[in-house]
Amino acid sequence: MAGTPAMNVADGGLADAALRERADPHLVLADRVDQLYSQLWLGILTTFAIGAIATFEFWEVRLRELVLFWWGLVLLVTAATAGLLYAYRRSPERAAQPGQWLRWLAIAALANGANWGFAGAVFFPSHTDEQQVFLAFLLAGMMSGGIPVLAASWPIFALYAAGIVVPFTYVLATFGNRLFSEVAALVPMFYLINVAIAHRLTEVFHSGYRLRHAYGKLTQDYRGLNQRLEQQLVELDEARRQVEASGRKLALFAERAPIAVLELDPQGTVTQINHAAELLFGYAAPEILGGHFKRIVNGAFHAELDAHWKQMTATRKPIVAIRIQNPRRDGLDLVCEWTLTPLVNPEGRLISVIAQGQDITQQLEAERLKKEFTSTLSHELRTPLTSIIGSLQLINSGVLGDVQQDVAELTLVAERNAQRLLDLINDILDIEKIESGKLNLIPEVIPLDDVVKEALVLNKGFGERFKVGFRAVHELPGRQINADRKRLLQVMTNLLSNAAKFSPEGGTVEVTLEERGDRLRVGVHDRGSGIPDNFRGRIFDRFAQADSTTARQKGGTGLGLAICKRLVEMMHGHIGFEDRDGGGTSFWFELPRHA
Repeated sequence: MAGTPAMNVADGGLADAALRERADPHLVLADRVDQLYSQLWLGILTTFAIGAIATFEFWEVRLRELVLFWWGLVLLVTAATAGLLYAYRRSPERAAQPGQWLRWLAIAALANGANWGFAGAVFFPSHTDEQQVFLAFLLAGMMSGGIPVLAASWPIFALYAAGIVVPFTYVLATFGNRLFSEVAALVPMFYLINVAIAHRLTEVFHSGYRLRHAYGKLTQDYRGLNQRLEQQLVELDEARRQVEASGRKLALFAERAPIAVLELDPQGTVTQINHAAELLFGYAAPEILGGHFKRIVNGAFHAELDAHWKQMTATRKPIVAIRIQNPRRDGLDLVCEWTLTPLVNPEGRLISVIAQGQDITQQLEAERLKKEFTSTLSHELRTPLTSIIGSLQLINSGVLGDVQQDVAELTLVAERNAQRLLDLINDILDIEKIESGKLNLIPEVIPLDDVVKEALVLNKGFGERFKVGFRAVHELPGRQINADRKRLLQVMTNLLSNAAKFSPEGGTVEVTLEERGDRLRVGVHDRGSGIPDNFRGRIFDRFAQADSTTARQKGGTGLGLAICKRLVEMMHGHIGFEDRDGGGTSFWFELPRHA
């Protein structure tokens, strides 16, 4: 039901009042000052025009000097007012200091009003009645004419009008004429009426300026709001496109993924299935969709699956690496590793679950075969091979008596080949232990110098086989490290044996020790042929050899450097290599210094 006109007007007034409260008082004052200064030129022109009329009326021989003096005052005040107007228009900061400009304008208005008041006080007693009436009418007109010029600030108009009224009223009151005394009593009333009118106009101006700024600010706010809304709409549209693109990518990823991907509802019902899952379990999608996930889970694992499902729904966190037997349609059982990922909305409600399964049946079989192979190496090959090597060493040492020359050569070759085979078996077992995490280190605080010297002594005989010597160049006495002594000797042995095998006959392998900040570096430097560029990226890989022919001639399994890298890293160190000036290669490893 529509309201009454009075109610509508009241509502409109309240709305305008609320809007006016939004206006910036500083900006409103600046606008009022600008309005006042924009009217100054009209006041200057009016002063000249009315001044010219008054001069024409009062131009008499006896008053010419007085008129000229008054005109001098008019020109002085007018020039000052014009200069103030010019300075205001030229000031770049006038809007920032409206109060100061308003005070200067008040002084100018008072000076102009006082100038006209001076004219009334001087010329009124010296003229006839007709001229006195003309002068009174002229002064009343100048006072009233100030209202439209100074209406934007009634205090300034009051100063201007007071400058006119006070001297003129004094003259009327002291003239000695009863009529003029009565007029003198009416002039202040006329003055107050004019000030009241100016006050009302000032309120109108002030309210108008406040409304204008309030509406302007409101418009600006609406414009900013619209811009923000447009920006948010653009961002939402872009987000929608990104979400759609992500959805398409995820759908494509799930469809093309090489592993089984199923989407389940919170009760475990299959709602989506990809092609890889169809191939893995042998069921077409329609046969699985709508059924429970347990259909493709071996019954013996239902309880375990229920426990994991309950944990996931309670914690809203993914469950990973669940190994479950899954029956195929053809009756075969697969072992799959599953990951269950819950999809939760912002309110915490479970929407669906993504189940990702990977067939690890062959992987488990490979692990089983690997364990059997390792066990075979350890028990079926290494144990009898150690006995064979021991027997051959007894024969080659002459403990069992002298043997024929050709037999001795054959037993020596057999011993070396058997030793190479034993080294290969030991290296394979070591690398398998390291990669499976079964190799345990026994760290202790040891002097690095002692380990290097011991390694040089232990490998001296190996170097003599290749007619290569070992020499420690730089030593660091007293420097200690926290490492496994046995495994560190294994690293040194591998590096020294490699350097000896690939050094020229009669050469010397140099071993250096350096202190680099909080680390100690051990370097093994040879004068071999260097490392080919195409082999540098895989030199620390398993079974990596630069030249198989050279490997057969020199001996080696291709596992030594791989073992060195893993052992050094397990002791919190680094290993690397670089070309040596003058030819050859420098292998080095760094270990943390013990404080």
